[in-house]
Amino acid sequence: MNKQDWLNDYIGGFNRGDFDAFTAFYDDDVVLHLGQKAVIRGKQGIRDFYTGVFAKVRETLEVDKVVLDEEGLACIIRTEFHALEDWPDFIAGPMKKGDSIFIESYIFYTIGKNGKFTEIRTTRSKG
Repeated sequence: MNKQDWLNDYIGGFNRGDFDAFTAFYDDDVVLHLGQKAVIRGKQGIRDFYTGVFAKVRETLEVDKVVLDEEGLACIIRTEFHALEDWPDFIAGPMKKGDSIFIESYIFYTIGKNGKFTEIRTTRSKG
């Protein structure tokens, strides 16, 4: 599988809400830094976090720019959060059912020797 197909499999799994597909890319001890807002530890911790998010919000990622090698992935990602219900304290900002929030982020992934993400760092660039 080439690098672009590999990345498409990851993003596609996330956009479909296919937890088994996208969490397969995570090391068991992965750490996710959501800007200054939260740090989530472990593959199961990320799965639990997104289970809660996806119950209230449809999150869709679109990759803009990518740099990818065996040690890491750096990308600019545009994200749409579409509220499935009211969520006044959502991490990306308060939402009412039917609202959408659009943000652009820089995301940096560290890839371990096992080929899985060991660390993910995000920060907003716009939105």
